[in-house]
Amino acid sequence: MSKIWLLSASLLLSGIAYAEDTTTSTTDSQQNDNVDIPSPWEGQVELGYQAHSGNTNTEALNTLVQGTYTKGRHRTTGEWKVYKLVREYYKDKRKSNYSLQSDYKLGPKSYLYSSFSGTDSNYTAYFKDYTFSAGPGFQLTHTDDVTVEFELGPGYRYQRPNLDEIDSNDVVFDETIKEPIIRANLRNEWAIFKNLNVYADLTVVTGQTNTTFTSDVGITNNITDNIALKLSHNLQYYNKVPDSSLKKHDGIFTVSVLVSF
Repeated sequence: MSKIWLLSASLLLSGIAYAEDTTTSTTDSQQNDNVDIPSPWEGQVELGYQAHSGNTNTEALNTLVQGTYTKGRHRTTGEWKVYKLVREYYKDKRKSNYSLQSDYKLGPKSYLYSSFSGTDSNYTAYFKDYTFSAGPGFQLTHTDDVTVEFELGPGYRYQRPNLDEIDSNDVVFDETIKEPIIRANLRNEWAIFKNLNVYADLTVVTGQTNTTFTSDVGITNNITDNIALKLSHNLQYYNKVPDSSLKKHDGIFTVSVLVSF
């Protein structure tokens, strides 16, 4: 009789253990099913106002659309800006800027990049202004608060001037430029507080005809999870200008609203 009780107790304990294992496995499976996998897509839309200084004193309304796709070792970022320049006594001028960059991660701190940036306009100094570049990139720091990246590589520059629209205060050379270049870029993002971020993007492009230094520095304040206020200043410096009366720098101050999705 005792053997029967022992056998029954063993079967009962085995059933309880199996039921607990099954319940645990089911719970784990349900938890795994409920995990939200982040989308590889990120994007934002920007609407803002600009004030230009330097060789021109103009105002502009700008629109920006930006998207980033990240999957595995690849990261691709595209950006498109549209400006409507407003000048007193002059007709309004429109300009489009766009850029595309693709990165491939080689290791924890290094990657390869290829980038393209361009400007198209029928109303400003250049019909076409294109820059291509490719080379190594280095992620010097990457934490939740601070990211610093540096890129250096050879490239090519193509500029076709709009001779019918050149003004005396435009920094532009009359001839079409086709030349190899060297490009260097330093990017920094710093989350000072939970809702306050500072960024800086510094680029140097040097070729036979000219060397340009461009800085884009700004601060964003998150109003909600998807809406932010942005203040930024863009400065472009040229080591050569076609006329000694021209300033070697142009600046743009921008106030805009960002919507992220």
